Amino acid sequence: MSDRPLLVERMEPFRSSIFAEMSALAVATGAINLGQGFPDTDGPTQVVEAAVAALRAGHNQYPPGAGIPDLRAAVARHQRRHYGIEVDPDTSVQITMGASEALVAAILALCGPGDEVVVFEPYFDLYAAAVALAGATLRTVTLRAPEYGFDPDEFRAAIGERTRLVLVNSPHNPTGHVFGSEECAVIADACVDADVLVLTDEVYEHLTFDGVRHVPLATLPGMAERTLTVSSAGKTFSVTGWKVGWVSGPPELVAAVRAVKQHLTYSGGTPFQFAIAHALELPDEVVAGVRSSLQHQRDLLCDGLAAIGLDVVRPSGTYFVTVDVAPLGVSDGVDFCRTLPERVGVVAVPVQVFFGDPEDGRTLVRFAFCKRPEVISEAADRLRRLVDG
Repeated sequence: MSDRPLLVERMEPFRSSIFAEMSALAVATGAINLGQGFPDTDGPTQVVEAAVAALRAGHNQYPPGAGIPDLRAAVARHQRRHYGIEVDPDTSVQITMGASEALVAAILALCGPGDEVVVFEPYFDLYAAAVALAGATLRTVTLRAPEYGFDPDEFRAAIGERTRLVLVNSPHNPTGHVFGSEECAVIADACVDADVLVLTDEVYEHLTFDGVRHVPLATLPGMAERTLTVSSAGKTFSVTGWKVGWVSGPPELVAAVRAVKQHLTYSGGTPFQFAIAHALELPDEVVAGVRSSLQHQRDLLCDGLAAIGLDVVRPSGTYFVTVDVAPLGVSDGVDFCRTLPERVGVVAVPVQVFFGDPEDGRTLVRFAFCKRPEVISEAADRLRRLVDG
């Protein structure tokens, strides 16, 4: 065998995931895992029972490559009912194995060497890995703590002649920021002016708090024809392990995604697709219950973090709160998170790994609050040991 490295050079920076590392620490130490964003309870009973019914009804073989018709139709109705967006379920909706596959397939379909992809940082680590897989180049615009807004001039300057795609995640992971109408207008105007494509990651679209509403970029003038919208059922219905996602948008853009997606997993998750088709038709009160519970859990965790002297900006959405742990005498978030399980029995994720330049987020740490209230309360009690000794 030659001395050539087995892993291609462009993927070397993505050899290991911070989520895998932190979750392994949780298992090894028995710590409370507030690192990875998955609930510790099942989703609504109606949704789980719909999956059981689909299994027993014999829906256990490959579904169509585009996804079962019932789910594609349900996604189209969802977009119309919530946002007034009209999409054809046959030509403008593609079901995927989670939102991650939709995002990767879209980037691989639309981008290549010489292209640039503009993203807001800190960013979900999948984005940078997918851009590298495509051989494209990542350009970042920083969301500034503590409110995590962005500089409009900086955003406009990031879009250049080589920009192929702008990737926007709102509600935003890891900061919990929800882009408001004015911010969305800045993004939309710049993308229309530059005539670039847009990919939106909206997996937390229904998990916003305190009356804050999610604004899909596809609803803004000039955006419907250039925007691919990605979402999934995992976060909305607390069934992250089912991996049922979708991408919707103009037929020609969805066709490009479909051309790549068929060579990734082709299709799968048949009984879960039937269950999510049912879930998307449930009354709004079902999702409102999930959202209300999460808001309570958010407040429990934020109160606990404030009690140890941290300046907490309560997130407007998602599963996460990001705080600066510098007041605790911390100078490096990675070291802090690696030692936290042994010190107090809690796992968190360092946000600096989600920046192009780790110095930008060196002391930022993300905690997940998608856990039972008693688990959050116990984690808050353990975190007090950081200041109580």
